[in-house]
Amino acid sequence: MKTITALFFLNVLFLVSGCLEPTKEKSSLMKVKQVEQELNSLPFISMSRDSLYNKVLGALVGSAIGDAMGAPTEMWSRENIRLEYGFVDSLDRMVREPSPEGTWDYNLPAGGTTDDTRWKVFMARYIIENMGDFYVEKGPDPYDFAKSVADQYTSELAAIKEISAFEPAPYEDQMRRIAWLQEFALVARAYAFKDLDGYHRAVNKFYGGDMACPGLLYAPAIGILYPGASDLAYEAGYRLSIFDIGYAMDITALTAAMVAEAMTYDATKEKILGVLANIDPQGYFKSRLLGRITFRIYREALYIASEAKKAKTTTGADLVFTPDIQDTVYLSQLQKAFEMLDERNQDVPFHAGEIHLINLTALIFTDFNFRKAMEFVINYGRDNDTVAAITGTILGALHGYNGLPADMRLAVLETNREKLGIDLEDIAVQLTDLMIANNAVAEN
Repeated sequence: MKTITALFFLNVLFLVSGCLEPTKEKSSLMKVKQVEQELNSLPFISMSRDSLYNKVLGALVGSAIGDAMGAPTEMWSRENIRLEYGFVDSLDRMVREPSPEGTWDYNLPAGGTTDDTRWKVFMARYIIENMGDFYVEKGPDPYDFAKSVADQYTSELAAIKEISAFEPAPYEDQMRRIAWLQEFALVARAYAFKDLDGYHRAVNKFYGGDMACPGLLYAPAIGILYPGASDLAYEAGYRLSIFDIGYAMDITALTAAMVAEAMTYDATKEKILGVLANIDPQGYFKSRLLGRITFRIYREALYIASEAKKAKTTTGADLVFTPDIQDTVYLSQLQKAFEMLDERNQDVPFHAGEIHLINLTALIFTDFNFRKAMEFVINYGRDNDTVAAITGTILGALHGYNGLPADMRLAVLETNREKLGIDLEDIAVQLTDLMIANNAVAEN
């Protein structure tokens, strides 16, 4: 996601010194548990534990690979990517300063990640603590989810008071953690308190009021829970899309549904793309005047991929990218797809509609090939780490961890564990065991 300006340090000190009272806020947001009717569709599928774990870990690591590949050039133009990195086809170290939405340390080694992985980990941990709520008729509680985001922000605010160092580095590090959540927290707090007016104001000025893609940062993790139950994944994603506006909510929910379809043992690209037409519990297709905008975006992706494949240039003289690849026809087609996407760019790179279009085009153009899809998304530029994290989740679930490039998957696991304190394997183990324990997957 695009880097935003951090809160002024004095404002934070003012907040934590008296205006915000974490203990009172927490008590007033306490969740009241009720007995809910369990889904009558459980289990969704039968699968061995090893096969399920392979897909769960594949989804998490596939997302992290996409994030890590895009992190060094996040928000860069294609020209700048080409000048410094050439044609990106592997992980690389990230020579960049820390930022709230970016990396949280200087010059991380290859495999380091940004907020795109942090948000999926946040959602995964929320799911681990509340998995039973995802398997009842009512579905996950958006008010409780909002409370968890507000509580995390409150915790980060309180943590800055515990710092006693003279050097600025610890304060700067904590400020990044605060700024990462500040816009989310304003929306979440109002939603959790059921303050309709406050929520309306906060959500409609989130990141300047454009149709950003906050839900897409964590929705792919929701889809992991519903192998083959794409309709339920959609409903859960939609219920928790509390930071989205307009058809971005539909995109968030559809993304969760696509991951769910990819989680099955017999998943195919046709079934995954079929979600875009077959799953519509909110009735977007019935909307007057514009109909379902997300399906129009899908048709544009089909058109771009089809037209780009018609390019037959065999000389590399006019190619923008000149990697060590002899297939200049493929590179010409890639360049044509990029040029057609350029014509459809939104005002901001993290517009949900743009993210959705690039993701779908990459999947279709590369025929769901993981490495080629990553190359497509990263070299296109714009908000490439966010798109690649979404594409990577879908393809990671489809191909499983064992089907991901070995060099990439190992580097991502190591760097996230050793440098960032994120143990994706442990998270995958917990999700797998809880899915089986909650009868979402019948072990065979």
